[in-house]
Amino acid sequence: MKQLVPFVLVALLVVSLPAGVASAAGVGPGYGGTGDRAGSSVHAEGIASSHVASGSGLEPTLLRGPDVPVASTTTGSSEDVLHRTTTLRHLPDRPGEFETEKTFDVPGAVVGFEVDLGSRADVVALDGFEETADGTYRWDEESEEPSIRFGMPADRVGGGHGDHDGYAFLDTGEWAVVQVPGISVSVRQTSSVGFEETVVVDGPGATGGDIAFFGPVTEYERSVGGETIRLVVPEAAEEDLVDDPGEILETLAWASQRLDVGERSGEVFVVAVPAHDDWGPQGVHYGDGNVWVGADNALAEAGNVWLHEYVHVRQGYRGEDVGVTDETRWLVEAQADYYAATLAFEKGLIDFEEYSRFLSVGERAPFSDAVLTEPDTWDDEYTEYAKGRLVYGEIDRQLRLSTHGDRTAEDVFRVINAGEGTLDGEAYMVVLEQAGGEDVRAIAERYVETSATPEMWSQHEHGEAFDLQGVTFAYELERDALEGESRAWEFLEDEGNEAVTAVPVDESVTVDVAVQNVGDRDGTADATLAVDGRVVDYAQPTLEAGAETTETLEWTPTEPGVYDLRVGDERVTVFVRSGASVTSSVLGIEPTTVAPGEPVTAQATLENVGDDPAAAIVLFRTHEGVVAEHPVLLAGGESTTLEQELVFDGEGEYEVAVGTQGGESDDRSATVVVEDSPVPGVDGVSGFGVAGALVALLVGLSVALLGQGSRGRR
Repeated sequence: MKQLVPFVLVALLVVSLPAGVASAAGVGPGYGGTGDRAGSSVHAEGIASSHVASGSGLEPTLLRGPDVPVASTTTGSSEDVLHRTTTLRHLPDRPGEFETEKTFDVPGAVVGFEVDLGSRADVVALDGFEETADGTYRWDEESEEPSIRFGMPADRVGGGHGDHDGYAFLDTGEWAVVQVPGISVSVRQTSSVGFEETVVVDGPGATGGDIAFFGPVTEYERSVGGETIRLVVPEAAEEDLVDDPGEILETLAWASQRLDVGERSGEVFVVAVPAHDDWGPQGVHYGDGNVWVGADNALAEAGNVWLHEYVHVRQGYRGEDVGVTDETRWLVEAQADYYAATLAFEKGLIDFEEYSRFLSVGERAPFSDAVLTEPDTWDDEYTEYAKGRLVYGEIDRQLRLSTHGDRTAEDVFRVINAGEGTLDGEAYMVVLEQAGGEDVRAIAERYVETSATPEMWSQHEHGEAFDLQGVTFAYELERDALEGESRAWEFLEDEGNEAVTAVPVDESVTVDVAVQNVGDRDGTADATLAVDGRVVDYAQPTLEAGAETTETLEWTPTEPGVYDLRVGDERVTVFVRSGASVTSSVLGIEPTTVAPGEPVTAQATLENVGDDPAAAIVLFRTHEGVVAEHPVLLAGGESTTLEQELVFDGEGEYEVAVGTQGGESDDRSATVVVEDSPVPGVDGVSGFGVAGALVALLVGLSVALLGQGSRGRR
């Protein structure tokens, strides 16, 4: 009887959440907001991938061609990524509407998927899709590049806060600024699949992947600290622009370096939109690092809209997996206003008098009568801005004083950015207490949880707190590998001598970080592990001057893709791969026929047919299931051979298979025959008579009946 290897093909349903449209201001706790005269803004929450575009430098490039304005995610190769290209088209003869076409490149691991476009989409054409009774669109499982083309409304209004009843997105016919439509994708797959999107404007314009502008533009770009800032100036906005594009870009780049709070977007896309009477907000942050700001907003203001919107880009705790409650809703706009003013003051764009005047607005009624943790007490719609920024600033000042400059509100900001789950009032207070102690928490509780209001501090008091310097620390990776559950995933080198590696999806990895206090006094370090700009783990050891320690930080990647891993100034590109990234091309068994209990060697050849590094857990299986596991790391185009010794204790034919964890459908198999040697005749057995031969035969049968198993030798 042949012993077969059991195979189970598991179909999984994975939902990619839509980059849905939220109304502009005040659409739930902390997810929207309005601004005051000096720094009004709107924040429409979208769920979208990060987008990376090429190019650098400050020299402007005039973009008029149809294929230039591109934003794209960068993830794994085609074996484990469902890629879609989103093409946007302006319809000047139909103001208020634009066209979107989404084309999919389907990997082998996907056996079916459905797309939900939402209720606003007006489908124009289908290729490789069929509409379902539920109003979704199902892939026909035959077309290699199925596509959907549909119209979308361009104009969106704000959330009803005062002058924010105006437009947050607008199409004038001559030009337009629109939201890139998000979709929901449900996938049936045989192994883990990542998602990748490239967004293209078909015609003059530019996009960051979540916001798009239609019309001729000039782009300016600068990369700093792992973050690329793209400033887009439309021709229609050139006369409205108050400041030189180079000065705006330089200010944003400076803020990127100065604001040490984690949560970098990889790319920040900023559009200076033309002035228009129908605008509600003065600025909008939407999706992943996409912003528009009215071109007529100046840099030399305490309520700097450019900086206000940039701060929102860095608020990772507002993302899809976290969020705020009524108790912490005030924090979103308070931070944006406070850091916009503080950064403007530190950069010399405004003087202390203007800085003080801006923050002290919160001392006056009706703002001062409100309780920040109770939005129902906000009689004025700008309370979270006016009182919020003053209270936040006082907390920052007291934190600096109590720790002699060792901790600031930025350190608290960084910790809550790294947190998981919803940020409620107690969680915020706990982080404050960890940073500054019980006294700082008590001060915060007084001003946040009651109607008590601090007074604006003097310039002398400002210097006493903000001139204090924190301790300097050095951070360094201790090993040239990521330590995984199954093996150490060594760093390779790409063509640019950058460190790269690959790990299997869902494999938890750790890095050891050497931390040294290089200052002249005791202090608290911030060892952080950032992935694509988001802090995923951190440690805050307190060290004496000159002391060193090692901290272990952990990350578990849950989706295939390409990730930028950073510790201090050190960077590693990590390819997270499904089992489909490594294929088994050959499986041989030597010898193919053995007696029970004798070993055989299974020899498998594994290949990475792609250009990027690949990683997988290779599994050897018999009828008993998985008998051996081998973690494999292969550079692009590389192959390797694995050997595994196996032993089968009973007679029969046994199937041996090799494949990868998460890629079982590509397994290779071979057969082993296990049989006893023929029992010699009576005359041929020296020293045995008939009785001896019968005994030998019975013993052989007993062994065969008792030993129907296999085992792997490691």
